[in-house]
Order: sequence, then C-alpha cells, then structure tokens
Amino acid sequence: MPYMQRITWSGIALHAGKLPGYPASHGCIRLTDDFAIRLWHLTKRGTRVIIADEDVRPVEITNPQLFVPKPRSASASLEAGTANLASNDSISAATTHAPLVSNTDGGAKALDPAPVGVMAQKKVVPISVFVSRRLSRLFVRRGFTPLFDVPIKIRNLAEPMGTHVFSAMEFQNEGAAIRWTVVSIPEKSSPPRLHNEPPMPDKANAVLDRIDIPQDVVDRISQLLTSGSSLIISDYGISHETGRDTDFIVLTH
Repeated sequence: MPYMQRITWSGIALHAGKLPGYPASHGCIRLTDDFAIRLWHLTKRGTRVIIADEDVRPVEITNPQLFVPKPRSASASLEAGTANLASNDSISAATTHAPLVSNTDGGAKALDPAPVGVMAQKKVVPISVFVSRRLSRLFVRRGFTPLFDVPIKIRNLAEPMGTHVFSAMEFQNEGAAIRWTVVSIPEKSSPPRLHNEPPMPDKANAVLDRIDIPQDVVDRISQLLTSGSSLIISDYGISHETGRDTDFIVLTH
C-alpha cells in the first residue's frame, strides 16, 4: 500500500487509497493521496495516533492530579551521567573512538576525542502511562518497553469514565511545570457536538479527580516525565495488539 504506516502488528495501518464513502477495509484507515504524502513526512515511528468516529481536537488542561516534573538532585544527576557513560550501549563505536583523518605524510592521526559531556548525552525517550478502570491498574512504558505496573484506586468504580488521552507538551517555569493537553474520545451514546462548539475538558478533569495513585508511584513517574509523554485513562483494558515495539493500544469498541 502506498505511504503505509503501520498501527498494529495484525495489519491495521494508515495508507493512501480510494475513499468510496462507506467502510471498505478490514480496519485500515484510507487517506487521500495528498494527505497520505503529507502525513508520511510529518510523522515518525512512535507517533501517537488517535482514531475516532468524529472530529476531536486537543485542548489545554490544568489539574493538580496531572504529573509534575520532579527535578533530580545534583548528586543524583552526576551519578546518572556517570552510569550512562559507563553503560550506554546506544553510543556507537564511532563516537567512543577518535576518528582518523589523513595526515600530510600519508599516515593517519587521531583527532582529539569529543568532550565527555557530549559522549554521555542520551536520547530522551517519553513515557506512556495507562490507567485502566476495568483492571484498576496503572501501567508504564518507555520507548515501547514495559517498566512497571501497580494497582490503583478509582472512586465510584462502577461509573464509566470514557477514554482520555493527556499529552505532556513543553516544560514551563524553568522545568518546574509542564503544559498538558487532552483529547477526550466521544462515546457512541453521546450527543453530537456542534461544529463550532469547542471541546470542554470538564469530563477529563472529573475523571482525574477520581483516581488515587500511590505517592511513591507519582514520584517515580514524575522523575521519568519528559515532553511528549502521555497519560491514557480508559474504561477498557490493554488490547492484545499491545506488545513488542508498540505503545499502548486501546480499543474503545
């Protein structure tokens, strides 16, 4: 398929194709040629994808229950930097050895090695946090790798919460805060919104207020928090499509 971008390992993908005006695939999302080309150049592996029956857009949200960056102490940062230098296998041999350049006499000499600080830099990988009402459990992944999961408490457990995707945007106040947006997935039973009606985060705020996460877990997540991280809250569990080299995949119907 032209400009195919895989969403699940079972074969669901975004790709260019004819749009007949009615469902005509086994789950793939067909795109017009020009939009498929544009999306291909805008996205990359790991980009978060939300598929909904109607137009949904992110809105700004502030809530004390949302995770806040927790700065590390100077000594902890120094220890982490030393550990990264010793164990970071993502640094290739080309960066750990001085490159060779031709000398005037036909031989070769080594350039001065790069500063340790440059070599020790490590790519920042956002985390994904998933809260399931069905399972009363919180799961954390980073770079498609499961980190940990813990039980949590949800007030009024029998009452549905819907599905909400919170995204951490850029850091603010010199790293002491982070800006959040939310996309709330409309339920099939919900009345359609007016075209010019802005989405409201009221329901998302109410959902956040129902969730009790142990403080030690909050602290642990706050230390891992980066821009691009996400928090997904849903009535549903984790889809069986979630697995190797995937983020959390949640089916809402």
